Amino acid sequence: MNRMLYISMSGAKEVMLSQANTANNLANANTDGFKKDFNEFRAQHVEGPGWNSRAYSLDERPATDFTAGPIKVTGRDMDIVTKENGFLMIQAPDGTDALTRTASMQITANGDLVDVHGNPILNEGGAPINIPPARGIHIGDDGTISFIPADSPSNELVVLDRLRLVKPDLKQLEKGLDGFIRTKQEDLPQADVKVVSGALEGSNVNTIEALTNMIELSRKYEMQIKMMQTTKRHAQASDKLLSMR
Repeated sequence: MNRMLYISMSGAKEVMLSQANTANNLANANTDGFKKDFNEFRAQHVEGPGWNSRAYSLDERPATDFTAGPIKVTGRDMDIVTKENGFLMIQAPDGTDALTRTASMQITANGDLVDVHGNPILNEGGAPINIPPARGIHIGDDGTISFIPADSPSNELVVLDRLRLVKPDLKQLEKGLDGFIRTKQEDLPQADVKVVSGALEGSNVNTIEALTNMIELSRKYEMQIKMMQTTKRHAQASDKLLSMR
């Protein structure tokens, strides 16, 4: 009885972990640039002396879906999205380099160019970008940043810097627990990646698929609970038989 109980308890726990992952995908269905996480179950045999007669269920997040999401036009010049499997490089809060396909860029009071979450945007040399006082900012399709100086008598653009655009191997990408995408490759060179301004990339989460998965996981959880109840009835029947002796 105990074996059956522990197996069903393990199954219920792993289903709850899978539900949490699916719920996280659903919660970020409207988050710009979000990439959904895959989820799968596998059998894990109990290790130890003797024959492997029992197998517990194990929930895993094997990979992340890095396919592009839908493009939505904003008309804002500092909203950008990369094309052709290209990525824009930003600086994560822990100081490491991270990758993103889209950014709604802002300028801080100190002139630093950051994304909507305050993460610095990096230039092709890997350093944060600082914008002088300007009357206008323009992002070229090759990532070139141009601006109109605040004290300029004309509307002539001045080239300032260039965004760090890379094209990593998608198989080398991984999303950390902090939600940032990083690559295992070192020293990624500047790549010929096209940038579209005035648009953002939406989340690649399919809400209908995610809701269907959530319903399926709820049924799996109920099945594990029924197994626990069956184990309890079997134990009560066994106790009753023993008390008759």
